[in-house]
Formats: sequence, structure tokens, C-alpha cells
Amino acid sequence: MNTQEAKIVLEAALLTAEQPLAMSQLRKLFPEELDDETVRVLLEDLRRDWAGRGIELVPLASGWRFQSTAAMTPYLDRLHPEKPPKYSRAILETLAIVAYRQPVTRGDIEEIRGVSVSSPVIRTLEERGWIEAIGHREAPGRPALFATTPAFLDDFGLRSLQELPPIGVDSETGDVKLELPLSGAGIAAVSASATPTDALVLQADLIDAIPASEAIIETNPSL
Repeated sequence: MNTQEAKIVLEAALLTAEQPLAMSQLRKLFPEELDDETVRVLLEDLRRDWAGRGIELVPLASGWRFQSTAAMTPYLDRLHPEKPPKYSRAILETLAIVAYRQPVTRGDIEEIRGVSVSSPVIRTLEERGWIEAIGHREAPGRPALFATTPAFLDDFGLRSLQELPPIGVDSETGDVKLELPLSGAGIAAVSASATPTDALVLQADLIDAIPASEAIIETNPSL
């Protein structure tokens, strides 16, 4: 099989896949024929082939996938006019804290926000697949430690936590703003207040006071 034929196979597999495909899965397409480096080169060639179109090939935390570009969102939304889910400020602030200071306990989140965190807030984020308990802190009561999931990275178009945008300050309001753009796959998630449909804007007034965590969890497998 030559490289052009291999590109066609990769393209077909990725276009028909329902989930991102990891390198280990893509390698199964070419047993003993192509090594990982060759497959990566072909994937980058495919990215360039699709550049400037309404569909793009992107590497995510869990693998590679084709998705619509952000510019196509206003048009594709017309095919699915239902209102996107809305998340409260409490949910978005909690997600921001977990994302930037993981692993954290519920008590850590409450200390940072200055208010209690209700069970439905944590449950909503767990059911959405954005956070999960990864262990327990060796402290009285052994509270659960929460971290983000690979699904969180995929939904926000990130390959690793190192790609999280820097914490900024709104020049008009002085509020700290964390803007995590959603991927172009048509996922809609906005706060209860008006925000762009192509981004999830997390505003947390106390986010800049978040203490350093014990460690930041790296969830970027080799693509």
C-alpha cells in the first residue's frame, strides 16, 4: 500500500467514526505496514488537505476526528434550532476551579468560591462527563479528589490541560474571565447569562485566588 492509498483509508475511517480515533486504533488499519511516525505524517497531510473548508481534522486528547469548523456553527445551528443546555454560574465556576486547580476536593472548591457547593452541582458535571473522582485525599473523612476527564478536553477542543487558556481579567468589569472555546463538533453549552454560542465563558471573581493544587493531572495520551 502506498502513502496515497493509506491517506484514503485514514480519511474514510475518521469520517465514519463516531468518536475520536486514537493512534492505537488507527494503526490497526495498517498491521505491520506503516509505523506510528508515518501515520502521524499522513494525518498532518490530511489536516492540510482539509484546511480552509467547513470541516477540519483535529487532534484531541483521546485521538483524531473530523469536525465542523467554528465558522460553520451559525449555519449548522439552523438545522438544529433547539435551545442548548444552560449551566448556572455555580456549575461553571466549579468547572473552572476543577479545570485549573485539579485535583481538588469539594471543600477546596467551597473555600475558593466562599459558598457551599451543592451535590447537584457536582452531579451535573459528573453526568455531563466533564469531571470525575480520581481518588481520595489522605485527610479526615478522606474527601474525594475531582479532576477533569478526557471528555472535557475533547468537548473543549483541547489536547491537554496545558492548552487551557490563561486566566484573564475583563477590562470593563474587572471580573476574572476564563474562556474555553467549545470544539467545532456542534456541542452547545452556555451559561444562564447571554454568551456566544461557540464558547463557554467561565467567570469566577475569586479564581485568581485559587491556591496551587497538589498536582495537575496530565490527560494527554500519545496521539
